[in-house]
Amino acid sequence: MTSKKIDDLDIDLLLALNALLDSQNVTQAARKLGITQPALSARLGRLRALFDDRLFVAGSSGRGVVPTSRALELKPLVADVVERLRALMSVAPAFEPAQSKRTFVIAARENPATVLAPALVPLVRSLAPRVRLAFIQPRPDRIMSDLESGKVDVFLGATHGVGSDSLVGRTLFEVDFVTAQRRDHPRGTGPLSLKEFCRLEHVLVSIDGGFSGLVDEALALKGCTRNVVVSVQSYALAPIIVANSDIVCTLPRSLLEPLSDVLHVAPPPIELERVELAAYWHERSQLDPGHKWLREQIFAIAHAHE
Repeated sequence: MTSKKIDDLDIDLLLALNALLDSQNVTQAARKLGITQPALSARLGRLRALFDDRLFVAGSSGRGVVPTSRALELKPLVADVVERLRALMSVAPAFEPAQSKRTFVIAARENPATVLAPALVPLVRSLAPRVRLAFIQPRPDRIMSDLESGKVDVFLGATHGVGSDSLVGRTLFEVDFVTAQRRDHPRGTGPLSLKEFCRLEHVLVSIDGGFSGLVDEALALKGCTRNVVVSVQSYALAPIIVANSDIVCTLPRSLLEPLSDVLHVAPPPIELERVELAAYWHERSQLDPGHKWLREQIFAIAHAHE
């Protein structure tokens, strides 16, 4: 059989040939395949052309068909191919957490990572002790390609600015903001006025080293500005600076409240829009059993955080 003919031999033709070889009856073979007799006859016509042989001739009783010698030669080969195809389709994808040695890569900024990782890691360790988790910093210019290629399994980040038909996402929780100062700050612990808030020195977390963020955008709507004197890229560094100076910061509550032994936390004197954090993954991973299991653990932790 030439390569061109091989390309023309599809699964439907193989199944038709196998059914005819098994039953040697067109009516029974068509019923087994769930197709009409004319449809089966059409497939037989294609098979005859491909193999350059009649393959089946009418039986003397008129009730069935008789395979030619060429068809009988093909019978064990066709049966083997069909059995392998059935085995291929019957292999159910499985993920056994207790046995898996898979490594999952989660791309997340410090904020969602700090919120989720402390609970997610022990949960995964308890259910899948051989599974490894890698938390990495996402690169905005590569996160889409990393998800598509499988280099990153899940991206955790804000819902705004992420949009692609090939990504699947689910909101995890909302983040609200508080303002923190060191415990013995000279201004005291009374409520912050907008005027005092703007007068104080601030540290800002900015990935690109900028000195303006969502707080400054909210202040601008009121015709105000604040005094941002330090810009850092690390959420972990900002509270350390605040705890050791008179500088203040306005960051997610989930980051600052656990540091209440060294920081005084209070609502900012300006209404700030809550930010939604979500998990994103590529649609290529949607049905992967292991990936689905990982997402379920992330969702469970996020739900407990709400």
